[in-house]
Amino acid sequence: MKIGPTGRPAVTNPTRKTSSASAAAAYSSASAPRQIQDSSSVMGIPEAEFTPKVRDAIMTLMSEVDDLRRSIEGLNRRLEEAERMADQDALLPIYNRRAFVRELTRIQASVERYGENASLIYIDLNGFKAVNDNFGHQAGDFVLAEFSNRLVRSVRETDVVGRLGGDEFGIILSRTPADSATALAARLPVQLEASPIFWEGQKMDVGMAYGVVAVEAGKHPEQALSEADDKMYAHKKITKQQKED
Repeated sequence: MKIGPTGRPAVTNPTRKTSSASAAAAYSSASAPRQIQDSSSVMGIPEAEFTPKVRDAIMTLMSEVDDLRRSIEGLNRRLEEAERMADQDALLPIYNRRAFVRELTRIQASVERYGENASLIYIDLNGFKAVNDNFGHQAGDFVLAEFSNRLVRSVRETDVVGRLGGDEFGIILSRTPADSATALAARLPVQLEASPIFWEGQKMDVGMAYGVVAVEAGKHPEQALSEADDKMYAHKKITKQQKED
């Protein structure tokens, strides 16, 4: 069959044309399929074809499905909030110890797999007990909150800040060797001394000690925390001795 200039089949056989015309006439004489003109339908079926009871039942079902969808969305939001609260410290808007150790485990796995650098900083506030004793726990809570905010502002969004307990904090620096982490940690007490924390007009006389270790492949996260804690206490001892001298 040839294709004519209009894109339609070219007619070359008169007999075939007559036969086609007869078929078209026969088809036109048959009843055409019913066209759905209803403007309102449920799942593609015109509402006019439902009995009132069926229509009411379907509408009730659709309403219940919509309520269920909203309930599931609300449940998902509550689950997300519960997960966030489970990871957050009870007092401060940073990770609690459990979540911090989990993140340390995750970053250590990345170190093992890709050979990346990562470092852990263990921090303890000096003089915090005196704040609680002299000004009360409300002042102590304020100092913890302000100090944690400063830690968060001092690192990248990809780094991890957590409260390890009491007045002890931790920072995990991804893709950072230990010497760079030490340089960062050394700046923190200098900044704290230059810009002290005030509560109700009173200067809070707090400092900080720190310990830094590299996050290494094959080392248990708690072992890394213990080693960083030991280095922090060694730094605290040196700082105390310097003040006494």
